[in-house]
Amino acid sequence: MRTRQRLGAGMALLFSLAPIPGLADEDKPVYDRIGFTVSAGADVENDRMIAVLYVRKEGPDLTALSGEVNKVINATLKRAKQEPAVTVQTLDYQTLPNYQNGRPSGWQVRQSIRLESQSPEPLARLMGELQANLALGSVDYGISSEKLKEYEDKLIDQALGAFRSRAERVTKALGRSQYRIVNLQVNTAGRPPIRPMRMTEMASEKAMITAPPGLEPGKNRVEVEVSGMIELQPN
Repeated sequence: MRTRQRLGAGMALLFSLAPIPGLADEDKPVYDRIGFTVSAGADVENDRMIAVLYVRKEGPDLTALSGEVNKVINATLKRAKQEPAVTVQTLDYQTLPNYQNGRPSGWQVRQSIRLESQSPEPLARLMGELQANLALGSVDYGISSEKLKEYEDKLIDQALGAFRSRAERVTKALGRSQYRIVNLQVNTAGRPPIRPMRMTEMASEKAMITAPPGLEPGKNRVEVEVSGMIELQPN
């Protein structure tokens, strides 16, 4: 029911009783053209989860700190690769000086890893395990490419049906019996923005727990828009 209500949203009628320049040959006047837009949408369950975890070490010896961080990251990569449903990627590696009273007092070394899965349960378990040595930076949710295409195909059919229905209604309301489509555009919004659940560094570092975090992927809105112009035919 919600999608059906969406189909009628955003319609704009442009009815021309005079020639429209640029839409036909220069020596052929164009009349009775109407442009409008319809859309179809659906709330789609997120099936893609992305987690970013990091390790950060501080101290006076840069070489020792780098070795500690590398050891944690290498062990994490080894463990993550044991989960076939999870893909892992290393991210930024940072080496920054620490200052005290305006003077260098040591170093901090940090590196992040990115975990992604379309199976939230094994990823959640892995995250809980890895938080014994890493801090949780963020958890993001989205829709996989396969699922997005499946829903877009369905919504394209719905939007095209709504366009045809609206064209027939307009044609009948204006006392005509036939129309032809002059142009038609189908627009998809692409991948919806990822819905993040951010963790502050202080909060995440204090939450060095081994229990899997509670996660609720939620939904994202997928929209398809069809814009076009029809030309009413003489009775």
